[in-house]
Amino acid sequence: MGKLIWHELSRYISLTASTYAIWASFWGMFFRKFFWDFVGGVLRNPGGIQPSTKVQFFIAVIVKAPIVQSLTMFFGFVIISLEYPLPLLTRSALQRSIPLRLVLLTFQSFLSVLFYQGTNACLWSLIAAGCYVKALTLGERIGAANSLTAG
Repeated sequence: MGKLIWHELSRYISLTASTYAIWASFWGMFFRKFFWDFVGGVLRNPGGIQPSTKVQFFIAVIVKAPIVQSLTMFFGFVIISLEYPLPLLTRSALQRSIPLRLVLLTFQSFLSVLFYQGTNACLWSLIAAGCYVKALTLGERIGAANSLTAG
C-alpha cells in the first residue's frame, strides 16, 4: 500500500472548490442574495422575512453591488493559477508555498459563505485548507516528488 500524499489530495480538492467558487460567483452576480439575511430578520405578513438593519453593510456589498462575488471569483482564479500552475509560476516559491494557499483558501471560504450560491465552495475550501494543515504537520513539501521522478 502507498502513503497518502496530503498536499496532492488538497490540491485536487482546492481545484474543485475554486472552480465551484468561480461558478457560484458567476451565478451570484445574477441572483444576488445575502445568505445570512434570516438572522435577526423580522417576519412580515406580506413580504416574508425582512433582513435586520444591522446587516445593511452586507446587503450593500452583496446585493446592491456584487463586490463579494467579484472578490470570490478573483481568489478562485488565483488559487487555480497556483494549483494548476501557470508556466510563469512553475517551480517558483509562490507555487510551492503551502501557507500562502492556506491564507487564500481561508479568504475564499470566508467570502463565499456570505452569498447564497457559495456555501458549498466554502465547505470544500475549508476541507482543502484542513488537508493542507495536515500536510504541513507531516512536513510535506510541494515539489519534492518532482525531483525524484525527473531524470
